[in-house]
Amino acid sequence: MSSDLNSYLPTPTKKRFAATFGIVRPISFWLQLALGAVSGLALFLAIFSRNLTAQPTTNTVMGFGVFLGVIGILVLCFRLYWANRYRRLSNLLQAPNRELHPRKEEVIQVLQVGIIVSLVGLFLAFLASEVTVVAVVSKAIALPQGVAVYRPESSIRSLDLFVVLANVNLIGAHLVGSATSLGLLNWLD
Repeated sequence: MSSDLNSYLPTPTKKRFAATFGIVRPISFWLQLALGAVSGLALFLAIFSRNLTAQPTTNTVMGFGVFLGVIGILVLCFRLYWANRYRRLSNLLQAPNRELHPRKEEVIQVLQVGIIVSLVGLFLAFLASEVTVVAVVSKAIALPQGVAVYRPESSIRSLDLFVVLANVNLIGAHLVGSATSLGLLNWLD
C-alpha cells in the first residue's frame, strides 16, 4: 500500500524538499503557537481564578489535570524552540552553496526528535484531558437532577471547562507538530 502511494508522489530532490520544508514549517509553527497560546491563556485563567475563589475543598483530580496541562505547554514550548531548528535547516537547504547543505541523516535526526517531543506532548495532553473530563463528568453525575445545589464544590464551574479547553487545544497543537514532522520524514525517507 505504501509503495503504491509513493509511486504517485514525486521523488524528493533537495530543492523540492527544501521548498516544501520552507512552506510547511511556518504553517505548522504558527498553528502550534496559536493553539498553545489559547491553551496557555485558558490555563492561566483557570489557575489564577482558582486561587482567588474560596473553595471549601480542593479538587485534586482537576489540579492534576492542570499540572499535566502546564507540563504539556512546557513541552510545546520546547517543540516551538525546536521548530527554529527546522527554520535553520530550511535556510541551509536553500543555500546556493552545496557545501552548506546538511546531510540527509542530520535532517532525519532533527525530524525524529521533533516527532518524539510531539508524541510525548500528545500523550501528556491526552492524559490531562482525560483526567479533567473524568473530573467534570464525575461532578455532573454527582449533581442531583432538578434540585438546587447547595454545595459549591460539587458544581461544575466554567473554570473546569477552561481546563478541558486548554488540554484539548494542547492535543491539537502537538498533533500538528507530530503530523508535520512525520509527513516530512516519511516523504524524505
